[in-house]
Formats: sequence, structure tokens, C-alpha cells
Amino acid sequence: MYVQVKLINGFSETLLYKVPEEWPEKPKLGSAVSVPLKNSVQLGFVKEIINESPYVKFKIKEILKLEEFPQDNFYRDFIEQLSFLYQVDSIKFLQRIKKFIKESPEREFNNKIELRKKEAILTEAQLEVYNYLKEKIALSEYAPTLLHGVTGSGKTEVYKKLIEFNFTLNKSTLLLLPEVTLSIKFEEIFKQTIGDKIKIFSFHSSTPMLEKRALWKALLNSEPILIIGVHLPILLPINNLGLIVIDEEHEKGYQEKKYPKINSKEAAILRAAIYKIPILLGSATPSFSSLYNIKNKNWRLFQLKERFSGQFPEIKIVDLTKSKKRENFWISAELKNEIQDRLEKKEQIIIFINRRGYSFFVQCKICAFIFECSACSISLTLHENDILRCHYCDKKEYLSTSCKKCKSKEFLKKGIGTQQAVSILETLFPAAKIERADLDATIKKEKWKATLKDFENQKIDILVGTQTLTKGYHFPNVTLVGVLWADLNLNMPNYSATENCLQQLIQVAGRAGRGTKKSSVIFQIMKETEITKYLNEVDYINFFEIESKSRQIAQYPPFIRFAEIELKNKDQELLERDSKTIFSQISKNSMGIKLLGPVDPPIPKIKNVFSKTIYLKSHNLNLIIRAYNLLNKRGIKSLMHFNPSV
Repeated sequence: MYVQVKLINGFSETLLYKVPEEWPEKPKLGSAVSVPLKNSVQLGFVKEIINESPYVKFKIKEILKLEEFPQDNFYRDFIEQLSFLYQVDSIKFLQRIKKFIKESPEREFNNKIELRKKEAILTEAQLEVYNYLKEKIALSEYAPTLLHGVTGSGKTEVYKKLIEFNFTLNKSTLLLLPEVTLSIKFEEIFKQTIGDKIKIFSFHSSTPMLEKRALWKALLNSEPILIIGVHLPILLPINNLGLIVIDEEHEKGYQEKKYPKINSKEAAILRAAIYKIPILLGSATPSFSSLYNIKNKNWRLFQLKERFSGQFPEIKIVDLTKSKKRENFWISAELKNEIQDRLEKKEQIIIFINRRGYSFFVQCKICAFIFECSACSISLTLHENDILRCHYCDKKEYLSTSCKKCKSKEFLKKGIGTQQAVSILETLFPAAKIERADLDATIKKEKWKATLKDFENQKIDILVGTQTLTKGYHFPNVTLVGVLWADLNLNMPNYSATENCLQQLIQVAGRAGRGTKKSSVIFQIMKETEITKYLNEVDYINFFEIESKSRQIAQYPPFIRFAEIELKNKDQELLERDSKTIFSQISKNSMGIKLLGPVDPPIPKIKNVFSKTIYLKSHNLNLIIRAYNLLNKRGIKSLMHFNPSV
């Protein structure tokens, strides 16, 4: 018996190996094996089985070992379909989990935690969701379900009950969240409430290797477990998978930025269909694609319209351009007075600005020169201590005392970031304890956990943060949320900019009013727009109905499939040539596909690599994939990536 093996180290071709005759257990398609390659031992997966002796002019080496790999009858089909969808070799997905295949725990991993929270009794509305999905879990039936629950409505309690029921049937659950900081928080919450009943594992970039190896051991043993993470869990082989839960399903964090740019939510929906299991997607601001699927693809919708505890905050809108005469432009008189009032009452405040650093950019007052990153086509962001920093390649430099172009010493520092917001607030409220919660401040897991704990224990008066603060957190003593620049992201060059902006604003507003005290949200804007009519959570569906009409007329998702081909090259001339060649090829074999491009992305150069994008629109994704497959890539020098969902 012989096998063709695909090495996980990225070697492009499959290699032929012989299976030792004395082996009682023979490898199957997809089996993990260790094989010799020159002077090394490599890990690979069986891609083809050959029963007859092949004719070759070299000695065929034998497989060294059949590695342990979790039994999962649907896994190979899932990975192959992902491979087709993203037009990459399936080995790319297996490379993401290769660290655990040959590893086992050196010592027992302790994932127990002290129980602190009592179980909640489900409301009638929550029970309706629970009973519906409980039946689907028991029947092992594919059931895509959207739970539209306002912020603080108790979606998490529904998740817990379903996970517990799934466990009683000896089945595992995947719980996906849009970012690592939220995964850390949910892991703690679930361990404190159901950790005595279910083994809970995290699986993301901050998870210790010991825990990852313990998780792999549990998968090998087909133990019923709960796995919490962002992107990686969806690629794990799980033999007894019975339920997938996606919280904050509207979040763009499920779209990976690195090649092959998997959308974890879309991959999870695909996996649920292949495995014939229910999938629950929850959000206070559902994505347009999910709401579209309710109407057009027989998804089931449940709504939680009331807060589990607390009341909705009062919404106030302040136009910054109409009240310029004040101590500081970014803190309106209304917001300043509200902050002072809350501090006197010993209540807490969240200040939101979705920009890190001190200022967006620094510009010469005389010649208008802007300090830009030499490796990326983006302005440098001013941080504390006059450090200019690129948020894409992390290049840093000190702000020079004079303009590089005209030598002027006068600069304009435009825009505001979290660091400047903290500085302003510290000047206005010197007695208040103020902390930051953005990527710079929370990059370390323990630092973020400590900040959250201090805020929950009311050791922090004002927490200033970015989008990290907009999702999933419960702070009962927060009675004021101030959004410094609410319409900042409204004019992004994206068809979903309005949707994304409103989702973010409603989510951050949802951090207020979770206790018994009266609360407020102040949205500071630069100009009045249609979006301000829908800042109240209960109006979100009305916004969807109106915005959908515009999308349908313009033929944008979810009414059409929108894919992209991204080309990258350090040589800009080669990139231009290759992108035009690819565009021309697809145009000749368009099959009714509409093309846009080649165009520069919003940031056309990152880390000295230039990019071009070609967009493909069609009602049929298979046509788009077919057009990509028909491309003649010979002579193309640029790296080319295909993304089926934009």
C-alpha cells in the first residue's frame, strides 16, 4: 500500500511513501503521518491512497508513524469545501493547528475556576429560543437561527443553557467571539457559572500552549467540551460537535486580515450545514446578511426586546460645530456637565473614540506637509511623548522640531485619539481615576483583565476606549457613555459604512443603563445625518428596511455576491501589469460577472508592498469561483489572493 502525502511545511507537491506492511492499522484519507524528508522528519496528511505498486526509478521511503488525529467524519469534507471557497490548498488550514498534532500535555492542565455566579431563570422569550434549539440539537438538524436581542437582554444566558443541554448529550460546543479580549472575558464568565459541569477551553492567540495541548488531548478522546475563541476554533477537528454559537455576529472581527482571509462566521455556517447541527447567531445589531437570510433563506428569527435588568438610556445628540466657544473643542459643555454630575454621584463613565493615539496626523501649518510612513501610504499617528507611529507596520519616529519640507516649527495636530482624550479629561477632572482601553493598553492579556476587574470593582471612574469597549461587557454602575465623534466612520469608502457605524454606536450606547440608575448617552456629531434617527436600539430594524432598498437598487450585498481578487507586489509596475492582465482575462470570460477595477485599496502600500484589487459581482458565487479558476496565472509575478466574501 502506498500513499501520496502533502507536507504541512508548505512544500507544494505531494510526495510518495510506502506504508509498512507490518502495520495493523493502515492510514486513511486525511490521516496525519510523520515521514522522512532528507535529514528531517516532517508532518503531513494523506491526500491519496494507492493500492498497486507504482513504477518509479527511485526507492520509496516508508512512513515513520501514524500520528494521532481526532476522529471527525465530516472534517475532511469541511476543509475541502473551505479550500474550494477560498481557492487555496487545504493544507493552509491544517497549518494553523499543526503545533498541537505532535504535542501532548506534559502535565495536567487545570481549567477549573471558583464558581461565583448563580444560574439565571430564563424568561418566556428566552425559553422560546431555548426550546426550539434544544429540539434541533437532539435531532442533529441544521438550523441557522438569529437571536436579535437588545443590549442587556440576556442572550448569554440562552447560550449557557443550550451549551449545558448539548453537554448532556455528550456533544461539544464552539463559541465564537469577534476578538480575543472578549473571548477572555467570556471564558471567565462561563467558567464561573458552568465550569463545574463542563470542561472549558480557550483557543486563540493568547491561550497558553499547555491549555492548547490539553484541548488537543480532549479532542483525541472525543470528550464533550466547550471551546471559546475567534478564528482558530472553527478549523479544529471535533468529532462530537453538536452546536455552534456566534456572539456579536455582526462584527467585522470575524473577517481575518491575514491570508487566506477566512471569515470565521461564514465558515461556521458552512460547517454547521455539513455537520447537520444548529448554529445560533446573536446580536443586538444583526448584520444585514443575517436579516436578509431570515427573509430569503428560511433562517429562524427570535427577538429579545426587553432588557434582562436595567432600562434603556436617554439619548442626547450634540452638534460640535454649533458650540465652538468652549474650553476644549472635543468635550462639549453638555458632556462636561454630565461627567461632573456622575463623578459627584460616584457613578462611572465610558468615553468612546474609535482612534488610538493622540492625534490622527500632524500637518505643517505653513506648507501643509503631512508626516507619513515611508513604508506605508498612510499618515503617521501622533502618540504620547511626541512619538509618531504607523498603525500598520509599527514604524516609530520622534516628531521633529521643524517641518521636513519647509523647516517651519509650527504644526497642526489634527483629530483626536484615546491618548489625547485621556489627557483632556485629566485636565478637566484632576481628581478622577481615568484609564485607557485600546489595543495599545490591552495588548497583554493580564493587563486587560486587570483593567476590567478594576472597572467592575469601581476603582476606575472614567474608562476611555475604542471599539474594544463596544461589545459584550456588563458594567451596572456605568450611567454615562460619551461618544466624542459619533459620525467619524460614516464616510468610509465602503458600501456598508452606514451599517457598521450605526452598529458600533448602538453597541457602545448599550454599555449604559444596565443597572437600576438612570443613565444617558451623549453622541457628539459634526453634522446632522439620517443615521441620528436610528440611534435608539428599538429602531434598528426600521433602519435595515430603509437601507436595504438603497443596497438593492445599487446591487450590493446581501442582494448580490461580492468577491475580490487582491494582488500584491513590491514592484509597482509589475503590479499594474499583472492586475490589468487578470482584469482583461476575466472580462473575456465574464459569464455575466460584473467587474470593478483594478483599483487601489484605501491604503495601497503597506510594509513596502503595493496592492491592487479587482471586484467581482454576481448572483452566483460558483460563477465567480469558476471565473477565477479559468485564469491563466502563468507569467503573473504578483501574489494573488481570492476572497469570496467582501
